[in-house]
Amino acid sequence: MVPGPPILTVSGLSKSFGAQLLFRDIRFTVGEGARIGLIGPNGSGKSTLLQILAGLRDYDAGEVALRKRARLCYVAQDSLFAPGLTVRQVVDGGAAKSLDPESASHVPEILGRAGFTDLDQQVDALSGGWKKRLAIVEALVQHPDVLLLDEPTNHLDLAGIEWLEGMLSDVGTASIVVSHDRYFLENVTNVMIELSRAYPDGLLQVEGSYSRFLEKKSEFLAAQSKRQEALENRVRGEIEWLRRGAKARTRKSKARIDTANAMIGELADLETRSRSGTASIDFSATDRRTKRLVELEGAGIELGGRKLFGNLNLVVMPGTRIGLVGPNGSGKTTLLRLLVGEREPSEGIVKKADALRLVYFDQNRRLDPEVTLRRALAPDGDSIIYQDRVIHVAGWAARFLFNNEQLNQPVGRLSGGERARVLIAKLMLEPADVLLLDEPTNDLDIPTLEILEESLLEFPGALVLVTHDRYLLDRVSTTVLGLDGEGECGQFADYAQWSAWMAERRKKPDLDKAPAAAAPVAPPNPAAASKKKLSYLEQREFDGMEARIAAAEADLDAKRKAAEDPGIMSNGAALQAAYAAMQDAQKVVDGLYERWAELEAKLSG
Repeated sequence: MVPGPPILTVSGLSKSFGAQLLFRDIRFTVGEGARIGLIGPNGSGKSTLLQILAGLRDYDAGEVALRKRARLCYVAQDSLFAPGLTVRQVVDGGAAKSLDPESASHVPEILGRAGFTDLDQQVDALSGGWKKRLAIVEALVQHPDVLLLDEPTNHLDLAGIEWLEGMLSDVGTASIVVSHDRYFLENVTNVMIELSRAYPDGLLQVEGSYSRFLEKKSEFLAAQSKRQEALENRVRGEIEWLRRGAKARTRKSKARIDTANAMIGELADLETRSRSGTASIDFSATDRRTKRLVELEGAGIELGGRKLFGNLNLVVMPGTRIGLVGPNGSGKTTLLRLLVGEREPSEGIVKKADALRLVYFDQNRRLDPEVTLRRALAPDGDSIIYQDRVIHVAGWAARFLFNNEQLNQPVGRLSGGERARVLIAKLMLEPADVLLLDEPTNDLDIPTLEILEESLLEFPGALVLVTHDRYLLDRVSTTVLGLDGEGECGQFADYAQWSAWMAERRKKPDLDKAPAAAAPVAPPNPAAASKKKLSYLEQREFDGMEARIAAAEADLDAKRKAAEDPGIMSNGAALQAAYAAMQDAQKVVDGLYERWAELEAKLSG
């Protein structure tokens, strides 16, 4: 879909914090129907840009123009609500801000799709994931023309991410979404913008999906590399000419000197922009040779009379990489705490190898915002010991893309992604037999995510990973352990297999519930019978509709699995073809459901 007429226009926008330049003279527009994915390195100013567009932060230069009477809504990374409110009060308060008189009629549908059933529930009692859903719903019921979402997938479980994907694709509202979830970007966006000083204009904008953006970015970087190589050759020749004693006596020689200086300046600018760093992540493993690190035999956990999971049999060995998935509240974090020894099983046993080194990365990790980066990285002095080597704190900081000027800066002034890198740096100092990682990807930019993936693949110990990043899950895990949120668990080859299992469980009727009392049978109604006006061919079509839909959904599921195959993620053309096939299959399914509804309506008169 090509975005329509502009709603929001950004012209020559610049922003700095003191001596730190975030972006300069950037320009782009947000058209009707545009779903823009905004990416960029940590600290490039993505969140700041959204806050500027929302009118929450000043800028140094440029202009932000919103179309007359257009409404813009902003959903921050952290979902904060006034204490004591109910879900109903939050949603009603959002709907009251809408300028569209018909927006109230859409509220029940939005709430229903979001999964809220108890509207009188206290917001304070909601989990982080449900607060995030509520914040998005609060924005959607305002019927905005432009929706700004800053890391909306943080705290959402996988089902929540799929809900959000469907919502953004269906509502038709223009949006700008800051996200590092590559599958999410591929499924949702029709425009990609990367904010980075690596580009001459401060950003690279590409119409199309994330995979198309990767193709165009690769083409741009290749062209820039060729330009840099050609410039280097020409500048080398011009420098030799200047060294031979060229005199600026004639107009021609003066012009050549000016041209040489201009080329040298352009080359310096290219070299500065193309110089990019990547965090160096390498987890330390012990020299343990034990094969069975952790064993769970019939293990289960019950909390407050509710069974989270039970009868879990699991063996964790070196090289095992388990992806742990399930809805919010299904017990993923509780299972990690069981493995680390912070909880005892309600049933079954947990065996651990002697002197086992477990390192646990808690999703609720905190850093003292007042402590300096220097002390956060090296609490006991000006150096750290990593893999039996003494490394100065400045060198250790550089491995995680921090410069010397930042060492005395409080960590509270760092971006979310920069704080995440500090926590990973601390984690790397602890040798481990088993890494237990609870949502380690929150706030990490895509280049750092890619380095993290490589490090986890090379880690010789065992790994148990909780993440909502489906790409990382598919790429890293050797097996997926899935919790269904109702006390059951299972082991699967990959995320797609677990997702299909969950879909089947949702369709399965609850056999434990007593059947409802039979309703009295009404006598035949000839008038009603006369309304059933399907032709012979229509009746045959109606009778076979469920089977056709089942076959179409099976084909869609196969196409989706093909599109989510990690083996094609680096092949832009193959990825684009796979997603096109998946979208075609989705259209077939949607068309069948629409036809089924038409026939049912005709049948019921």
